[in-house]
Amino acid sequence: MGVEKRSKLYLYRMKVCGFTFIKNAVTFDYPIVEAITSILPLCDEMVVAVGDSEDATRELIASISGNKIRIIDTIWNPDLRTGGAVLADETNKAFQAIAGKYDWCFYIQGDEVLHEKYHPVIKEAMLKWKDHPEVDGLLLKYKHFYGSFDYVASSSRWYRNEIRVVRQNPSIYSYRDAQGFRKGDNEKLRVKAVDAFMYHYGWVRPPKIMMDKTRNFGNYWNGEPVTEEFAKQYSGDFDYTGIDALERFRETHPEVMQQRIARMNWQFSYDLSYNQLSLKDRFKNFMEKHTGVRPFDYKNYILLR
Repeated sequence: MGVEKRSKLYLYRMKVCGFTFIKNAVTFDYPIVEAITSILPLCDEMVVAVGDSEDATRELIASISGNKIRIIDTIWNPDLRTGGAVLADETNKAFQAIAGKYDWCFYIQGDEVLHEKYHPVIKEAMLKWKDHPEVDGLLLKYKHFYGSFDYVASSSRWYRNEIRVVRQNPSIYSYRDAQGFRKGDNEKLRVKAVDAFMYHYGWVRPPKIMMDKTRNFGNYWNGEPVTEEFAKQYSGDFDYTGIDALERFRETHPEVMQQRIARMNWQFSYDLSYNQLSLKDRFKNFMEKHTGVRPFDYKNYILLR
């Protein structure tokens, strides 16, 4: 075999491991099966940290077809009840369980789904930057669905980008509430942007389950278990009308989401004329549309050009 051919084979010899965490997915209607399934074609293995659930979450994960899934059983730390720190802790448990043989680690959360149309561009980016150690990870764009599968949030209160592919590097760790990553002594990761969107469905649930999930999250943000007063305040159905600005979604959803979308059993509609974007948001949207740059947004990463 010639040197050039051996070089090309080496280039395409890439190993990728997916990772995620989950707890009580059945109770709170997380699309975790769709999330995992959506990135499996890009992964050689998938590590899932399954927390000490009170429902059939573990059985649900174990039912995913194929031989790529590796479950690690975890117990959520009751002392990490402030600012979502337990979410980062669980992410780190999954990340640290990944073997050192992998080039990239693909992170996805339990309410995120990757459209299959983005598989080629993400794979291409992973191959392109695999042998460039200055690149710590890959940055994906986001669409945040709200109320139903027909609307996407459009104000700046929603994050636009997040790191979802990172190197298998022991110095990298999940940051704060598990939305991003850092390395070493609180150093931001250096990343390359990928022209691909992650679809976030965290705000599309039946109104009763959405309120139950909101109330449950109080256990991991307020520094103590939810009180009876808090539970009463967050009871009933979630009010989806309290939103500042939405846009109609006119594209296609991932194939793995089609059955879930067909089962949608509640109504949500929104009059776009009620949008209340601030002047700052309108300026940022205008700049992003015409220049590709969105000024003033917080960036938990260093973007390499």
